[in-house]
Amino acid sequence: MQNSVASSVPLARSVPVRAMWGVFDRKERWSLSWRGRLIVASALLLVSALVLKCVYPFLAITHPVNANILVVEGWIHEYAIRAAVKEFQTNHYQRVFTTGGPVAGTGGYINDFYTSASVGADLLKKCGLPDERVQMVPSRVMDRDRTYGSAVALRNWFREHNMAVSSIDVLTEDLHARRTGLLFQKALGKDVQVGIIAVANVDYPANRWWHYSQGLKDVVSEFAAYLYARFLFFPSEPAHPWNAARISAVRD
Repeated sequence: MQNSVASSVPLARSVPVRAMWGVFDRKERWSLSWRGRLIVASALLLVSALVLKCVYPFLAITHPVNANILVVEGWIHEYAIRAAVKEFQTNHYQRVFTTGGPVAGTGGYINDFYTSASVGADLLKKCGLPDERVQMVPSRVMDRDRTYGSAVALRNWFREHNMAVSSIDVLTEDLHARRTGLLFQKALGKDVQVGIIAVANVDYPANRWWHYSQGLKDVVSEFAAYLYARFLFFPSEPAHPWNAARISAVRD
């Protein structure tokens, strides 16, 4: 009878041992055994290997669509410009549009010719593309969301010129590709299919990017920027530069 009563009473919890007038407590705690540490270490190594192998191709995605318009981000380096010329010449594109805002270091918008769109268009022509096939579409407002602003400027150009567009391919540099595709899709909407073409970086190999300080910097910064664009960027409709000027004139 006593044993059954005793078994029904919950076991008393161990009372912590106190020292220094209760300033310190000694309590029972759980900790990893050698087997647990081995499992955790193995899991971390596996995750690290997957990140090293998968994050670069995840960001530097190439997925073109059936489009006759090629869009080139004007800020890209000359090796990527040459790749854009080759892409245009070897495929069925009819026109190429360059995008981009004010050139860094100019202090903001001066005129259309001090934009990345203008610089990119000039380089494409110097590399062999006919003038009549190249159209620059500058973004006149410089802010932190430059890629999205460039995509909005392109969308506005299509609308102002009554150009019905159902699909485009956007060419950019490797790690910027996934974020570029995402932001162009946000700006152009569901009615326009956005393909993406990533030009490989010539400064370090894609399969050993972590061996280079620039590779580490590029991957970490672009992955963080993509996460921001994917989960935290909720764009409001930016004011068209011409409309903004009209509003300013009315207020003055």
